[in-house]
Amino acid sequence: MQQTTGGTSTMETNWLEDFLKLAEEGNFSRAAEARNSSQPAFSRRIRGLEDWVGTKLIDRDTHRIALTEAGETFRTAAEDVLRRLAQGRDRTREVGGAEAGTLRFAATHALSLTFFPDWLRDQGDDQDLATVSLLADNMQACEKIMLAGKADFLLCHHHPASPHRLEPGGFCSIRLGDDRLVPVCLPEADGRARFALPGRAEEPLSYLAYDDRSGMGRILAAAQVICERHAALRPVFRSHLATALLRMARDGKGIAWAPHSLCAPDLASGRLVRAGGEDWDVPMEIHLFRPKSRQGQAVETFWSRALAATGPRQER
Repeated sequence: MQQTTGGTSTMETNWLEDFLKLAEEGNFSRAAEARNSSQPAFSRRIRGLEDWVGTKLIDRDTHRIALTEAGETFRTAAEDVLRRLAQGRDRTREVGGAEAGTLRFAATHALSLTFFPDWLRDQGDDQDLATVSLLADNMQACEKIMLAGKADFLLCHHHPASPHRLEPGGFCSIRLGDDRLVPVCLPEADGRARFALPGRAEEPLSYLAYDDRSGMGRILAAAQVICERHAALRPVFRSHLATALLRMARDGKGIAWAPHSLCAPDLASGRLVRAGGEDWDVPMEIHLFRPKSRQGQAVETFWSRALAATGPRQER
């Protein structure tokens, strides 16, 4: 319920959650449904937030609801407020003994399978580590988890040209290792690639593509290797899961750019082959992100250990 004191609206935190959901969905009906609210009540709360801020946050004149320039600025502030509240709650509960020693990781699907288990083991004996919670999802979802303060760390692939929502003002990262996207496909009987790059405009290669939720899809697009090297491709399947694209590649459905850390066993066995030379590869880094603000003791201790293992020059 909106309250007033001396004519000034009092902002409620659920308004911020409403606003962020609307920014994500771009539609009042879907956002209201996701927030378990009727659309009229949801719209009133958005109006209340705009009244409290004192300016228009939502551009309602377009077919798809969009944020105004002021709304984009406020989106970052809203995410920061909710994240800090969640972190403050968690640190307070840790002091009270409710969640002492828990480390919450978000990780992209591929790295949760190929990198995380061995890397975590290398951080020390199990007796030295706090309780670990791991949530694997696509990059878009992992970003939301971090921005909401529901994870302490994010493990993901990174490329300098690829955009992400973990702004330098609120987050920092360390480089843990390297990987690369490699174009792979099923071999013919003679060992040659069934779908050999670059392909021909009159007969484009079947392409197994990442969808918009995928961080590796962002990296591949940012690297522009497909465009700059004039690959002739025809998308036949899309997924945010590199494992799904690899499965389709093994079935002979097309060419996929897969992280080498995931497809190395297939290449070694000959189950898959390169669809192009190394000049078609896209170098990536493996990063561990965290909020810049001070966290609980367990998080700070683990970060110090990870930083010592990689070297201070790797922090960004």
